[in-house]
Amino acid sequence: MSWSRRLLAASAVGAGALVATTAAAGSAAAHGAMFGPPSRIAACYAEGPETPKSQVCKDLVADSGTQPLYDWNEVNIASANGQSRQIIPDGHLCSANRDKYRALDWARTDWPASPATAGAKTFDFRVTAPHQGSMKLYITKAGYDPTKPLKWSDLDLAAPVAVYDTARTSDNGYYHVNVNLPQRTGRQLVYMVWQRSDSPEAFYGCSDLDFGAATAAAAVGPQAANAPLAPTQAQIDAGAARSTVSHHGHGGDLTAAEAVAAASGTAAVGRPGQGDLLLGLAGAALLSATASGVYLARRIRGAAVSA
Repeated sequence: MSWSRRLLAASAVGAGALVATTAAAGSAAAHGAMFGPPSRIAACYAEGPETPKSQVCKDLVADSGTQPLYDWNEVNIASANGQSRQIIPDGHLCSANRDKYRALDWARTDWPASPATAGAKTFDFRVTAPHQGSMKLYITKAGYDPTKPLKWSDLDLAAPVAVYDTARTSDNGYYHVNVNLPQRTGRQLVYMVWQRSDSPEAFYGCSDLDFGAATAAAAVGPQAANAPLAPTQAQIDAGAARSTVSHHGHGGDLTAAEAVAAASGTAAVGRPGQGDLLLGLAGAALLSATASGVYLARRIRGAAVSA
């Protein structure tokens, strides 16, 4: 085999390897959700993606399909890098400004809400891939109106109800977060931001609470009437085959096809959380193949002139 043919073959192999690497890295990943009190997406998944019970969860499926629920642990931005307030606009906090999860931003009073009272609590976060980082929980201010889209200014950002340093290990798949809830009345919301320190990636979640007198009285029990449930392990296992995300790596990255399309200019890609690494890999693969073609063409022309 001539040197030029070896170069072309090697370049093709290299390009293929890069694209294969892109494909492997491009699998979106997921890392968890608040289970106690359940976040909106966890509560709807627990109702059953195919047969949700509450009207809001039925409407979510009608609007966005069942896939967001099967991907319950993937509400993230891969490139947040501690800039959540700058990159997530008002009205899109619960979805992390991702269209896939847009229904989570609906301003409604029928989201399943957990009974709550003021004081020290323990929140349970179901983590499918532990990472070092910082998880902060914010509660809405007194006077919060659940019929209006959630804004950053609705949250008591100066006084988070919990700041929890996450580790690379968990307690049988859970982080147990000590929370101190202030006095509130009526429906409120706890907003979670989990920013990894070993990656720019961050995760988000909205858990609805009800400080109403009737539900607060019932909150002494482990499961008050009409309170949202968290998914069971059996439900998680049963839905795993329908999930499009893995439990490792970085969520929200481009797929291999999207990365190649973006590098070749055949499609515009602009969804939040896309991975620059994938674009680089796809671009490198394209550049490698192009360079090989140019070199081979020059060799052929040179051979023709010599002849």
